[in-house]
Amino acid sequence: MDLASLNAFIAIAEMGSFSLAAERLHLTQPAVSKRLASLESQLSVRLFDRLGREIGLTEAGRALLPRAYQILNVLDDTRRALTNLNGDVSGQLSLATSHHIGLHRLPPLLRAFTRAYPKVNLDIRFLDSEVAYDEVLHGRAELAVITLAPQTASPIRAVKVWDDPLDFVVAPEHPLAQKPDITLADVAGFPAVFPGGNTFTHHIAHRLFERERLTPNITMSTNYMETIKMMVSIGIAWSVLPRTMLDDQVVRLPLSGIQLARELGYIIHTERTLSNAAKAFMSLLEAD
Repeated sequence: MDLASLNAFIAIAEMGSFSLAAERLHLTQPAVSKRLASLESQLSVRLFDRLGREIGLTEAGRALLPRAYQILNVLDDTRRALTNLNGDVSGQLSLATSHHIGLHRLPPLLRAFTRAYPKVNLDIRFLDSEVAYDEVLHGRAELAVITLAPQTASPIRAVKVWDDPLDFVVAPEHPLAQKPDITLADVAGFPAVFPGGNTFTHHIAHRLFERERLTPNITMSTNYMETIKMMVSIGIAWSVLPRTMLDDQVVRLPLSGIQLARELGYIIHTERTLSNAAKAFMSLLEAD
């Protein structure tokens, strides 16, 4: 059982497609099919059912998948543990981060890190925080800097780095911007653009309305904060944005007695060996 075949099997299982798995692995589709055929031959089992263009894991495939993750994670841990012995901060650091944090929080830290540790090869992936969480959970990223979930369960450990206040915002010409006294009920009556329903930020804001037994009028959604800000700035909706993004394109709504915030930080998998590079980056984050 070789690693190339295991990686091909995992990619097909996760992508649900031979062609998408080939794109992810930077291989041709025949090469991916050949690797899977080799693995099936070694194990003497069929790992996928092929029904036309659709594929699905067989019972054997479902049994192999968690073990395949485990094998690759043990090898990665072993590689990192051996590399750590010489004390060098080098090698590859697989880092996942959200688009917002990558744009607004990380640039000075990344600049300082690359200057201090030039032998580290940074593999940075920009993902939704929820996807980045799964990347760390399944061992595909060593470290993720994200919007932290309200609750984090073992084996993931979350460390808060920044408090991130959130404000209700509209365009300067929006009707809500002209009202002297605004309540949450007033806001709920106007169209809103929100982060997607699967995001931590959406749940934080939505719970505020639920506590007041109100339902926001969400007419549009996107996971990109910069897109949300643009849609607010043209006057078609209100939203909730990090205070760090406010400028003359949008104005803050003064809602008395309401304070909304999220926590930003990093997560790691507690059962996996961290590289010296990951430890160095964590130290920079904690000192910020």
